[in-house]
Amino acid sequence: MIKPDDASSTHATQASERGAALVLLPLTATILFYSSPTTLQQHTLFQFFPQACAYAAFIAWSTINRSVARRLGLAYRLLPQGLYWGLFTGLTLGLINVLVILYLVPILGGDYKFLADTPHAHIPLLIMVPWFILFIAMMVELNFRGFTLGRLLALGLPGPIAVPMSALLFAFDPFLVATFQHLHWIAVWDGLVWGAIWVMLRNLYATIVAHAVEVIVLYGVMRAILT
Repeated sequence: MIKPDDASSTHATQASERGAALVLLPLTATILFYSSPTTLQQHTLFQFFPQACAYAAFIAWSTINRSVARRLGLAYRLLPQGLYWGLFTGLTLGLINVLVILYLVPILGGDYKFLADTPHAHIPLLIMVPWFILFIAMMVELNFRGFTLGRLLALGLPGPIAVPMSALLFAFDPFLVATFQHLHWIAVWDGLVWGAIWVMLRNLYATIVAHAVEVIVLYGVMRAILT
């Protein structure tokens, strides 16, 4: 947990932050995407438009602020805590989501067999686990928790509003929706849990590890079932 003096230091750092409004760029890009014609939304390159805007905003923000690693929650001293919370959270969410996909989704009339045809399923196992999964987890958490959620808080939004906003932006990322179809709703509660952890701990290692571990569990189980 964050000590009182650490928390006050974090709030002081946020108070002196510059360019927090850059978070509105990926938010606007996501709205523009879903306002575009359906035929345009089907183009893979256009599906990456909100992500491209997010990383551009993140790079711009990181160049005009100091203590970027601390603002994101990547101070080296946070690593042990991040590993502990990340492993526990990732394993828990991984097991829950496996049960949801295998048992609840079919009951609700959905299907999961299409996962065998996703781009991720065609990547060789030894590349996907753990390297590519860890890379994806790191980039996604930098974007949606470290940058997006952190900047929403820096703009003055309270946690109960900022966390759901960042979770919905994550769950409705166009490429994620196009790839995982109706299963993208799982990303809503994932985003809520990871966002709550980041707000509580200000530790991005925790969400990166949680994200990576959960996906490794899901990927391993679903690949074994579908192949």
